[in-house]
Amino acid sequence: MRSTSLVCVSFLIDTSATMSAIPSLANHFLIAMPTLADPNFERTVTLICQHNADGALGVVFNRTTNLVLADIFTQLELPNDKTEHADEPVYHGGPVQTECGLILHDGDREWDATLQVGDSLSLTTSRDILEALATNEGPEHCLMALGYAGWGSGQLEREITENAWLSGPAKFDIIFSTPIEKRWTQAAASMGVDLTTMSREAGHA
Repeated sequence: MRSTSLVCVSFLIDTSATMSAIPSLANHFLIAMPTLADPNFERTVTLICQHNADGALGVVFNRTTNLVLADIFTQLELPNDKTEHADEPVYHGGPVQTECGLILHDGDREWDATLQVGDSLSLTTSRDILEALATNEGPEHCLMALGYAGWGSGQLEREITENAWLSGPAKFDIIFSTPIEKRWTQAAASMGVDLTTMSREAGHA
């Protein structure tokens, strides 16, 4: 099993940066259009966790790895024989720093390294949250991803204008309650869009 780190670059983006011309898409879904041919993002739905003039960071939450949380607990030598989270899947969060572990979760408890995404969502990269999950003392809703999706300054805005993505406000239930295989279509449906009726002619972001 590959080595996993819960220590990431400081979310890559300076929170003091001046906002870009378009409103921030933090706490929004980024849904791949059927024409998007990039294998890293085809038929994906991403939660944008931070977005400003320097770029954007998001976590894909509808693609799983062949790992479960018990594998991560074991690798980090955390006792997990009684955890309720042992069989939960670990996700492909995106193509950047794929050895980096990130936890998307709810709750207002403070962790060592957390980025607030929205009123009820946070992204944490510190080991303490996994230690809590291993003993059933962590957040009620969570998912772990390896890697993340990143865009440089102006890149995401350009891709949206090129119709590579559909974006809209994030829905908590779609992230944590909707079956994984339905998240792409359900995220779009929450915005009134039926992706199954759209053409899949080749396209690129």
